[in-house]
Amino acid sequence: MDHHSTTPLEPRVLEAMMPWLTERFGNAASRSHAFGWEAEEAVERAREQVAALIGGSAREVVWTSGATESDNLAIKGVADATPGHVITTRIEHKAVLDTCKRLERGGAEVTYLDVDADGRVSAEAVAGAIREDTTLISVMWVNNEVGAVQPIAEIGQVAKARGVLFHCDAVQGLATLPFDVDAMGVDLVSLSAHKMYGPKGVGALWVRRRGPRVRLVGQIDGGGHERGMRSGTLNVPAIVGMGEAARIAREERDANAAHARALRDRLWATLSGALDAQLNGPPLDAGRHPGNLNVSFPFVEAEALMLALKETVAVSSGSACTSASLEPSYVLRAMGVEEERAHASLRFGLGRINTEAEVDAVAERVIAEVRRLRALNPAYRLAERGVEVDW
Repeated sequence: MDHHSTTPLEPRVLEAMMPWLTERFGNAASRSHAFGWEAEEAVERAREQVAALIGGSAREVVWTSGATESDNLAIKGVADATPGHVITTRIEHKAVLDTCKRLERGGAEVTYLDVDADGRVSAEAVAGAIREDTTLISVMWVNNEVGAVQPIAEIGQVAKARGVLFHCDAVQGLATLPFDVDAMGVDLVSLSAHKMYGPKGVGALWVRRRGPRVRLVGQIDGGGHERGMRSGTLNVPAIVGMGEAARIAREERDANAAHARALRDRLWATLSGALDAQLNGPPLDAGRHPGNLNVSFPFVEAEALMLALKETVAVSSGSACTSASLEPSYVLRAMGVEEERAHASLRFGLGRINTEAEVDAVAERVIAEVRRLRALNPAYRLAERGVEVDW
């Protein structure tokens, strides 16, 4: 139940990849023989499939090793091409936040916008932060911890009106929510295969070619692959897999969303019906990823709960990229959640492979462990007797 960290490889994706892992081993950059030609054709077909998922053109898709590289290429690439002020939010993925910190160490100015209690930033806040020298806005579409869906279309309108490039990390929602680059008004979009049932280690950056034409400085030098924006021999099997994953996501998105939402709501109903549990993030029925459930269990340390569940249930307390840290979620803290409650939070990410039986079994196990851990906590016993406790 940690689909926000990664998703299992869809069998149809593996089937599409297998020939390119075995007998079809050509280099897509080899233009002098049939092995290279067929690899190039496969890469271009996948480019079309990924572009179709977001309403863009295949010529605007640049292959990368994943969303982290895509975020780096978008932000650093624009900063190198057109140095200036950058706007982002405090709840972005570390791939964006750490990249912006790198820019600051190089002398750039970055504004980090606050979010509300639901984890959302407003288009008005973005508009208020734009300066004469602002060159880039970077706001994620769906938050990977609390599932908050940002008002990307409204921010896009602001960016267009002010002539500022707009980058969006769209990784978390593509398997379940519709995204259209023109309707959203974005100029750069980061994508990842392994968050939509594709292989790990491959991603893409969509770069607008017209209205405006986005200029990037490549961050990896070499043979000038990907129109000079990303040199390196292409990972043909993984790219084919990402293309197939994009095709499936586009065709089955609504069904995936309905399935995840039903299971998520079932899990929350069971947990909240049996335990004192607090929902973090937006309401379940408005502006939230259909498979996301972020819950705090007062008087229980999330680390202790995860340790108790680790043999049978895969959950997390936040982003996989910060899972080694014992610090409370920076996303929850940015939303104004007090430290104790943030320390008591678990993130459930439900998806295509989960079943009602799994949800019921997980709920039963979580309820039992929360009750066990609370029984060991003297503060909880005092609270039960009506004593006010700062837990």
